[in-house]
Amino acid sequence: MTTPFDASLDDSDSLHEECAVFGVYGTSDSAHLLTALGLHALQHRGQEATGMVAFDGENFKEMRGLGHVGENFDAGSEALAAMSGHAAIGHNRYSTTGQSELKNIQPFLTELAFGHFGLAHNGNLINAERLRSSLVASGALFQSTTDTEVIIHLIARSHRQTPEERIIEALMQIEGAYALVCLFDNKLIGVRDPYGIRPLVLGKLDDGYVLASESCGLDIVGAEFVRDVAPGEMIVIDEEGCHSSSPFAKQNSKFCIFEFVYFARPDSVFDGHGVYQARKAIGSELAKQKAISADVVVPVPDSGVPAALGYAEESGIPFELGIIRNHYVGRTFIQPTQAGRTQSVRMKHNANIAMLEGKSVILIDDSIVRGTTSRKIVSMVKEAGAKEVHMCIASPPTISPCFYGVDTPDKDKLIASYMSVEEIAAEIGADSLTFISHDGLYRAMGHAEGRDKDCPQFCDACFSGDYPIKTASAKFSTGTKS
Repeated sequence: MTTPFDASLDDSDSLHEECAVFGVYGTSDSAHLLTALGLHALQHRGQEATGMVAFDGENFKEMRGLGHVGENFDAGSEALAAMSGHAAIGHNRYSTTGQSELKNIQPFLTELAFGHFGLAHNGNLINAERLRSSLVASGALFQSTTDTEVIIHLIARSHRQTPEERIIEALMQIEGAYALVCLFDNKLIGVRDPYGIRPLVLGKLDDGYVLASESCGLDIVGAEFVRDVAPGEMIVIDEEGCHSSSPFAKQNSKFCIFEFVYFARPDSVFDGHGVYQARKAIGSELAKQKAISADVVVPVPDSGVPAALGYAEESGIPFELGIIRNHYVGRTFIQPTQAGRTQSVRMKHNANIAMLEGKSVILIDDSIVRGTTSRKIVSMVKEAGAKEVHMCIASPPTISPCFYGVDTPDKDKLIASYMSVEEIAAEIGADSLTFISHDGLYRAMGHAEGRDKDCPQFCDACFSGDYPIKTASAKFSTGTKS
């Protein structure tokens, strides 16, 4: 059954971002400055709020605020200077649970039985609601509305001997995706969920170590990339060095494939795969999948640029910047209010008429979620004089919401869940519409045989409805987010 298209839903056609985590240990007294730099490099993962906790060997200090990193962590400010220490953790937030307010800004800093404990989390806990209700019923007092605080309460209630053992016991009760950085007792800890859905990488900087959501966060502070933190791995960094353990039951890795499609910065690398190279390969696969006769290949900037380059190289059709982006407007979807998203959509792009007028255009974008922005972009290109607009999308149709730390709409708001490709093309005004196939996407990621239907090599639930972490919750069958 086709659901009527609601043009009032003026939102971005990209999945909403997750968050960023960053941690530094053993860098004399500059950990706070390095953390601020790292968060700058990871700004694309969350623009709603930012925070930091630092430790100088005796005292824990914290800073947090709404807005961008640069608005809160000014290198010349007395407040940031007072954060000096040899260890620090930081967080950039895009809220997937909880309101946009100060009490929800991470890292959280609290005092537990073993001392002060700081925690920053990227991901989403799918059983957080049940755990929170149980904790409240037994007397727990929550200070925030985020799922991350559930982890702290579980750690606080553990009676294991060491803080590390308490963290492990707490996480064994968790269902969902997480990449954590923790700071306590002169130690920095990084943990990744057993499926490795959310990213976390390890770097070396002089005598210290760095943990970051992406390798670009290592680059900006001059850290050497060591490796990805493995799924289910716990990294403990202290005065004696870096120690690794694998305390959780081994699972098949299910890294979020949308990191390669859109989320990550193009200069980042995950598990040996360069994001930029992967996006070019996706464009190349799109060109192989469907031959289109056209005059120019035009990306929707900036996320469509690498795929458009790959398409142009494979097809032999010239690449042109037919749309110019205003870089002083943030990512549309990452604005925390509907009014902010609507205004940003209108300010973000402008047609380069000289490259579009009288031409047949292949328009490349990373994804379509609701369809509203795609419709505006196609209309803008045609108003600039394009004869035809053939839209090609560097991901399969988005048919299911994500429950692992990406703020997607409910299933009935996803245009591909209730319209065919032909219907979507008509709705957005394109002369044709092509989504990359599941197998084409996986081939671009180096899997020559395509997607393993019995055991997909990545988490691609947003495209397939195949959720790697099963739960009894009805939301997985209904596609409704809590």
